[in-house]
Amino acid sequence: MNFESVHLLNDLGNAVENGQGERIKRISVSQQIQDSLRARIVSLELAPGQNLSRSDIATHYGVSQTPVRDAMMKLEEEGLLTIYPQSKTEVSKIDVEHARETQTLRLSLELEVCRRLAKSGDPKAIDQARKILHLQETALSDGDLGLFSMLDKRFHLSLFQAVGIANLWQLVASRSGHIDRLRNLNLPDPGKAANILHYHRLILDAIESGNVQATDEAVRSHLSGTLETVDQIVARNPDYF
Repeated sequence: MNFESVHLLNDLGNAVENGQGERIKRISVSQQIQDSLRARIVSLELAPGQNLSRSDIATHYGVSQTPVRDAMMKLEEEGLLTIYPQSKTEVSKIDVEHARETQTLRLSLELEVCRRLAKSGDPKAIDQARKILHLQETALSDGDLGLFSMLDKRFHLSLFQAVGIANLWQLVASRSGHIDRLRNLNLPDPGKAANILHYHRLILDAIESGNVQATDEAVRSHLSGTLETVDQIVARNPDYF
């Protein structure tokens, strides 16, 4: 990750999600473990169906089993873990129907966000998204798909921030474990990352021109990509579903 990437990501991370108020700087140990485990599950480092030992996780993070238990219970509520009492805990298989539901929610919200931006007549509203797009291009050129994926989320978050409803992005993100895993299985496919950049450019160009119809079309086409290939993804990774 280059210096510019680090600087922008730090700025975004330190920004208040809705552009107002104060950022909470301290979170509980269990929340930190939950966030870390979630990231490892979504990235597929912890694979669907993998058994997780509470004691091993506690040792990994250097904590007692209590915050690990609390974190795992929260992840079960998200549908990312399956806990069998007095038996075992497994990373949940990818639920395609849940992914479709979340995508429906995200599409409806993101269409409204981008329509507002297109109607605003303020090209500066998407300056942050333009910067992130540039960093995404660099990440792809460098072959860094991990950074590319992180910046992809930042790109969409920046659009929600631009209209002052970043809390709704957090709502979508909290439900996105299954669809995000599908995307991470799809991302290495030839041409997929370049296609994402293509649609990001189309979305920003349509917003900047104030063309609401073109904005709608670009958002719909962009967000439909992974689910249109879900049968192929499942066929290649049957043990994950």
